Amino acid sequence: MYDFDEVIDRHNTNSLKWDSTDVKIPMWVADMDFKVVDEIKENIIKRANHQVYAYSVVDDEYFNSYISWWKRRHDLTLKRDCLLFSTGVMPSISSIIRCLTNPSDKVLIQTPVYNVFFDVVVNNNRQLVENELTYEDSRYYIDFEKLEQQLSDEDVKLMLLCNPHNPVGKIWYPDEIERIIELCNRYDVILVSDDIHCDLVNPDKKYTPVYSVDCSNKDNLIMCMAPSKTFNIAGLQTSAVYCENRKLYEQIEKQLSIDFNSMPNVFAISATKAAFNYGDEWLDSLNRYVYENKGIAREFIDENELDVDVIDCEATYLLWIDCSRLSIDAYELYEYLKNSYGLYVSPGIKFGKNGSDFIRVNIACPKSTLLEGLSILNKAILSLK
Repeated sequence: MYDFDEVIDRHNTNSLKWDSTDVKIPMWVADMDFKVVDEIKENIIKRANHQVYAYSVVDDEYFNSYISWWKRRHDLTLKRDCLLFSTGVMPSISSIIRCLTNPSDKVLIQTPVYNVFFDVVVNNNRQLVENELTYEDSRYYIDFEKLEQQLSDEDVKLMLLCNPHNPVGKIWYPDEIERIIELCNRYDVILVSDDIHCDLVNPDKKYTPVYSVDCSNKDNLIMCMAPSKTFNIAGLQTSAVYCENRKLYEQIEKQLSIDFNSMPNVFAISATKAAFNYGDEWLDSLNRYVYENKGIAREFIDENELDVDVIDCEATYLLWIDCSRLSIDAYELYEYLKNSYGLYVSPGIKFGKNGSDFIRVNIACPKSTLLEGLSILNKAILSLK
């Protein structure tokens, strides 16, 4: 029904992924080389045909589409009066940091992690605290003893949780989230959960929202979510913030307005409603396709004995590949792939110093593109032996 094998030429569309760099195969930035579900396109065209593109407001149907989606997909009942529109998850997090912490306060992140987490803390003049994830047997774990030690610092006011975790593809399970919330409550730390990848999970896995776990006190929780990664509409700048603490909600609402993050563009509302109201079958098909791509990549790497290890990826369409057994380091491999072969991946060092042995590879592409990229990777690694 949905043709994810179709190769779409994205050149000359002002694409960050395809037009900002002269390479053969870009597998770096986290967007997909697939068409959106038809209803999104149709709703955008319908709105465009009106031919007046003035200021927009957010209606109840927009928020109801979130409520319906989260109940249907994640068995979580969202409250309408706890939802806020925002132009994006990272603009939301930036506003939250500004209104709920003070300059020089500390913000904790779990590395290796999405590189913009570093920027949003440092650029807002807050101190960065890194809770390094434990890497063992090709999997990642939280060192809860170390996490508690860091959260107990009275200067740590806020923790950013990446749920699911980018770049390692880790789904946090209910018991892990419960422990994180319990520690944040114990030390009066606000927990902000970035759930932008929450719908992009393996068919046999389940994402757990922070608000769904069994916890007596959820006053310090904030959840940021969006259809942008799920439905490949990041360019439409649409997201939401969810917070059940009224005081925090009102502070965030005010700051989003101050930062001009609360006004939607003319197509954001129509696209979001179409995505959440009509995107179920498309998403299920997408997740199956991406899961197949993960299997293809792992099988290719194993069969060709590439001396790299693919981390078990439960969520996202991003492969986190351990290159520590190679004769060159991962950053040198990244440069070699890009400059000599035209394959553009992300160097792991971008995601924290404990990511220095890794590369991140976006496999949300047709299988033909994936196989071409893997063949280049194979050729490059063989040339190093």
